[in-house]
Amino acid sequence: MGFLRPDLPVWDMSQWSAGSRSERIRPAAAHLARRGFGVPDALYVFYVTKIVLYVLGGIGVALASTGVDGFTAIGSWWSEPIVFQKIVVFSLLFEVLGLGCGFGPLNNRYFPPMGSPLYWLRPGTIRLPPWPRIPLTAGTARTPFDVLLYAALLGAAVWALFSDGTGPVTALDTTVGVLPVTPVAVMLGVLFVLGLRDKVIFLACRGEVYATLSVTFLFGAVDMIVAAKLIFLVIWVAAATSKVNPHLPFVMSTMLSNSPTIRPTAIKKRFFRSYPDDLRPSRLSASIAHAATAVEMAVPLVLFFSGGGIVTTAAAGVMIAFHLGILSSIPMGAPLEWNVFMIIGIGILFVGHAETGLGDVSQPIPVFGLFAVVVAVVVLGNLFPDKVSFLPGMRYYAGNWDTTMWCMKPSASAKLTGGVKTIAIMPQAQLEKMFGPEQAVIQQHLGYAFRAMNTHGRALFTLVHRALADADESEYVIVDGERICSTAIGWNFGDGHLHNETLIAALQERCAFDPGEVRVILLDAQPIHRRTQQYRLVDPATGEFERGSIRVADMVDAQPWADDLPVQVQSGTSPTR
Repeated sequence: MGFLRPDLPVWDMSQWSAGSRSERIRPAAAHLARRGFGVPDALYVFYVTKIVLYVLGGIGVALASTGVDGFTAIGSWWSEPIVFQKIVVFSLLFEVLGLGCGFGPLNNRYFPPMGSPLYWLRPGTIRLPPWPRIPLTAGTARTPFDVLLYAALLGAAVWALFSDGTGPVTALDTTVGVLPVTPVAVMLGVLFVLGLRDKVIFLACRGEVYATLSVTFLFGAVDMIVAAKLIFLVIWVAAATSKVNPHLPFVMSTMLSNSPTIRPTAIKKRFFRSYPDDLRPSRLSASIAHAATAVEMAVPLVLFFSGGGIVTTAAAGVMIAFHLGILSSIPMGAPLEWNVFMIIGIGILFVGHAETGLGDVSQPIPVFGLFAVVVAVVVLGNLFPDKVSFLPGMRYYAGNWDTTMWCMKPSASAKLTGGVKTIAIMPQAQLEKMFGPEQAVIQQHLGYAFRAMNTHGRALFTLVHRALADADESEYVIVDGERICSTAIGWNFGDGHLHNETLIAALQERCAFDPGEVRVILLDAQPIHRRTQQYRLVDPATGEFERGSIRVADMVDAQPWADDLPVQVQSGTSPTR
């Protein structure tokens, strides 16, 4: 790859285009395995620069506190509790402004590289209430009230960031103190109401991390430190638990082959069983995946209970290396600043306040009550992933997410463009604008291949044939639900809950698709206690017409270009010609 030019595959386009979708995906998958997406190095420099700006911003808001002084004197104030609090609030603000997860070309965003505030400050855009039966939350159109709520959230976060500490806390050896409760309570109150009216904004601010940690700021100073440590512990152990599955090695092989820090193709090929004919993950990929899971499961427990000294320092070093490993791969979706935040949290909470532990809690009911609620959401998210987003379910990097694939005629794309209030044009049109039609088609198939390199991709492309059994597939463009989501609602981050039946109904209301003009495949994540994934086939104009399941073992055994997996139909029937 070059610094400014992407490293795209070179094919005989006439021969390649004549093949079936499966035949076109096969060389695209081989390219991903050998070269990754081949994005220009300048793009990685761009993302690294954004990380640096995030860190500088965090330092800046810390220095805005009276008593926290000196950019070059970080050693004297880095462990102040208010520094951790302000970095939490700053991270929430960073994410809810669209600058963090889901930002830029690594998330199919080119013009503009973000959507979030451009949509959420604009009446008439789509909002997705999580439970529309709750009074005053129904509807999918953003109102001026929703815009004011979002603006109020931004304002409350800024208020908290520029608040001073409440004064000395002897138990934490601080004269600066912690954030006052009022701005934090206002921020959380606004986010609560806003989240009931639009789940997208709650998920986009990474509410399961930053909002939950902000709740701990309502406790006493010492209890806040302990509660925050417990939340970190849940994040790590929950994520590790969700990774005890057959999907993770596929995530690992794909992530490593796409890593900008691993350049030799000979090494990249070793992440697969037998390049290019067998692109299932190799034993090396599986070993790395399982070793990383073991680290994420065990080391945080040592970090939490060690209470200081060389053991705590060693455990902290291991977990910092763990997050740096993820960060160095610059993963798709760009969850970069979150990994930096976790590293900062390790330093402040577990090293700077290593001696503060469970025995220091003065008000156990709120501390352990919050812990119990978070654990309960994680448990529900693993048992019922169709009901709980992978974010509050804390199933990070597990390869086990709800996904969708949309089959759209050109007329449907035109209706979407004309009927929905958006900022960005459809991602495929953005690719054509950037690379030209021929290279855009190649990029599109690299996207197909990326989806197919994960286990669920095999199921999605199998179900495309069932969804279009009564139609000519050549009349449709197959679009990843993530791309529909980014255009229609302004944010996406690997979560099929954002482009399920709620978004389908909202788009149908605005676009009035004709029967057969759009077909949507919805594939739920795998529940932790089952060995299948459930699917639904939906026509926005006529509703669901089939549901069933696919065995995970069949996905694991198949190659990325497979589109003929066995299907167990539970109700309805795929349309016939």
